[in-house]
Amino acid sequence: MPLNNSYDEQAVIQAIATALETFYGTLIEKIDGLNIQKVMKRKNPYLYRAKAMQSASEIVDSVLTAFVSSSEETIFGNCFFEPIAIAASGGNKALAEGIDIMIQNNETNTISAIAVKSGPSVFNADSKKRQEQNFTAASKLAKQAKARYEAYIGYCYGKKKDSGRGKPKMYQELAGKRFWAELTGDEEFYIKIIGYMGTMPEKYVADYKESYNRAANRLIREFSNSFCREDGSIDWEKLVEFNSGD
Repeated sequence: MPLNNSYDEQAVIQAIATALETFYGTLIEKIDGLNIQKVMKRKNPYLYRAKAMQSASEIVDSVLTAFVSSSEETIFGNCFFEPIAIAASGGNKALAEGIDIMIQNNETNTISAIAVKSGPSVFNADSKKRQEQNFTAASKLAKQAKARYEAYIGYCYGKKKDSGRGKPKMYQELAGKRFWAELTGDEEFYIKIIGYMGTMPEKYVADYKESYNRAANRLIREFSNSFCREDGSIDWEKLVEFNSGD
């Protein structure tokens, strides 16, 4: 039996709309806050020299593309899936540490604790151990309520296979289609999420591109002023000293 046999479609669509607004707003804010000193302190100047980059625009394009790629993945993972999962499941945002959703089913006297993760490659050994400790702590709430306890790690995209090795786990791991079907009772929900977005993403594209282009122009100017000689060539020694010197 899935955790939920029905869901409020309009609540899901609203959750997606809010999540997209948060995603683009946060991403644009980060791009608008970039400056070349902040960026180049974290970059490898030797790599750019090894790739024979000769212009400020080449380096800025590489830096900005990498920054956006890394930032958008993190921001999207943090803001998009959890509110949709809460809306789809009919559960409540959990107060327990490391748990995102709590679902109480009075008919079966069951409390389900769900940790929502983006993709299936988010854990290392230490973080997996902490997640298990969080599930154990949450199980005490179920014991106090004299309810049966279930724990899940839900990966919102991708696939996850159980290796079948080791001791039995106190939780289930579900990914992609299987996770969303467990939350909603709908085997096609994982595909419907795309449809529910409709044309909502398109209304943010212009603001995003404007922010990106402003950042590119700003960073090229700042790089040229800080790390280029009078003739326009890159002062590699100055760049390396800024990045790695005392």
